Amino acid sequence: MGSTAPSSSNADLLTINTIRTLSMDAVQKANSGHPGTPMALAPVGHTLWSRFLRYHPEHPDWPNRDRFVLSVGHASMLLYSLLHLAGVKEIDEHGTATGKEAVSLEDIKQFRQLDSKTPGHPEYRMTTGIETTTGPLGQGCGNSVGMALAQKWLAARFNQPGVTLFDYDVYVLCGDGDMMEGVTGEAASMAGHLGLDNLCWIYDNNTISIEGHTELAFSEDVAERFRGYGWHTLHVKDANDAEALAAALHRFKGNTGKPTLIVVDSLIGYGAPNKQNTAAAHGEPLGADEIKLAKKAYGWPEDADFLVPDEARHHLRDALLERASGLYEDWNRAFDRLRQDDPRRADELQRMRAGEMPEGWDAKLPSFDADAKGVASRESGGKALNAFAEQIPWLVGGAADLAPSTKTNLKFDGAGSFSAREPAGRNMHFGIREHAMGSIANGMALCYLRSFTATFLVFSDYMKPPIRLASIMELPVVFVFTHDSIGVGEDGPTHQPIEHLAQLRATPGLLTLRPGDANEAVQAWKIALQQTNRPSCMVLSRQPLPTLDRSKYASAEGVAQGAYVVADAEGGKPQVILMATGSELGLAMQAYEQLKGEGVKARVVSMPCWELFEEQDEAYKQSVLPDEVLGRVAIEQAGPLGWERYIGRKGASVTMSTFGASAPIGKLQAKYGYTVDNVVKLAKEQAQRSGSAK
Repeated sequence: MGSTAPSSSNADLLTINTIRTLSMDAVQKANSGHPGTPMALAPVGHTLWSRFLRYHPEHPDWPNRDRFVLSVGHASMLLYSLLHLAGVKEIDEHGTATGKEAVSLEDIKQFRQLDSKTPGHPEYRMTTGIETTTGPLGQGCGNSVGMALAQKWLAARFNQPGVTLFDYDVYVLCGDGDMMEGVTGEAASMAGHLGLDNLCWIYDNNTISIEGHTELAFSEDVAERFRGYGWHTLHVKDANDAEALAAALHRFKGNTGKPTLIVVDSLIGYGAPNKQNTAAAHGEPLGADEIKLAKKAYGWPEDADFLVPDEARHHLRDALLERASGLYEDWNRAFDRLRQDDPRRADELQRMRAGEMPEGWDAKLPSFDADAKGVASRESGGKALNAFAEQIPWLVGGAADLAPSTKTNLKFDGAGSFSAREPAGRNMHFGIREHAMGSIANGMALCYLRSFTATFLVFSDYMKPPIRLASIMELPVVFVFTHDSIGVGEDGPTHQPIEHLAQLRATPGLLTLRPGDANEAVQAWKIALQQTNRPSCMVLSRQPLPTLDRSKYASAEGVAQGAYVVADAEGGKPQVILMATGSELGLAMQAYEQLKGEGVKARVVSMPCWELFEEQDEAYKQSVLPDEVLGRVAIEQAGPLGWERYIGRKGASVTMSTFGASAPIGKLQAKYGYTVDNVVKLAKEQAQRSGSAK
């Protein structure tokens, strides 16, 4: 580089300034990014990592490591610089150590470039050491509550007298944007209620947002708000005062019964010549001239790019190793003791880490006999959930104050409710906090639990961000949504989902499962729990669904293919195919029987999961929906978007083109065409496209 590394008797300051200059240089080279917050928070990140964080750079998957969440994901260069200087070693997608650096200097030079390990915001699974995907503000805060909650559950499950396997802490760097987002308030309220004293949020109080000073839109006393949530609150008046921050972190470590918020006052872009009046405050590169002036202020060679002095390269790593090495060895000895004393529990923990299920997890499933009256799929789904949960001890979750309606209470002996006093409970009570519920469930999944949530389908609107992030992170969370259609009836259009199925189906990497009867509901739960790298949405009815006679019709195990032929025309050569999901499968079956009696050759295809069907080979797809059968009718109490893929441009659909209405379910079905007569009429018209119909 043609520059001499700065010398300093203060290794801490040297390392802090290395973080700052790496952040400036990476953003400048990319011509994109946010240098200001990493510059301002470098002392905070360094103090936390060098003096408190329990983290082993050579074993970044150590189960009892402290979790560090950068909720201000736009400050990603702070985290990449810390990972680089910590010398964290890479673990590949198979869980194998590669011996490579998790974040090399070359990776930092490729900041925000295609296929780099240093994307614009931290991405879980992409880069070793990233504990969760952050970017949408508030999500990291919500995730952290799930992580802290999981530690309490894991400790109750696996710690023994004299043997501690889980006592990790969760640290979060968050900012004004996080504090303005509603999900942060929801998550903080729950954390305070649960007394999560292993959770510490460090709030960067820099009073700057993109539009200007936060006083434009934000004037509350954040510390006072958090005291109302039941948190300890502390204040550090200068982000550069490492000793004051260390004292606050020591206070956190000594606090019990409550989470801790540390408010840290900072100047964004600290060290840049124009302080907060710089591009650093608005997510832009500083520019070459300002970078030189900033480096001069740090005592740094002005023409040095991506300079990492040897002392800085070793200082942080050595501090982490000195603190963690003995603790890591103690943990391994504790786990060996667990294997000797309680091999069943040790096997559980190994399976949880590997994303595997226990032996016989699907051996005791409910089955349902044919029943014309039937049962709501929320009811059969709840029975299936309980059957699986009895066999999967780490299946933990709950509802947003709706468990009696969603039927997601775990009712077997020993299930219990999670609380500050009973952290081994498996029923979570999220309160009316749908957004935070999803974010917390993601955090739980990031710490080995198989988490599930539940609410009404219409309220998936509140949960879109965490559902999307579960898909991006490939987390096998199960999101249960009941009251799935205009079948909600008198509650009216505000509670009757119309566009929601299309929204869920549009999310890459998400399985949307809408079972058509009780036995399909069991199979849908089985499929959801088989997933290891993608989330599932379980979409269930409020109203009873007829239970099909599986001795007469095809087995519900066809759900595993996403779509399957339930009932077929004689000889398997239909004139018309009726396609349905969920509560409309029963209607399709009634129409089928009438068409059959009138000599129309019909086939009924249940399509509970479009995503699984699209994964089947072409031969299977053709066996279910052969191209030569042009006559097709889709039946679903939701919007029509997407069905054209299966019915073609001239196919018919009985779907919703408007919002619903408040009325008894029978009146609604008649109003919107969900009747046997209407389906039969459309089917006969469609049958003429594939051949003459009587």
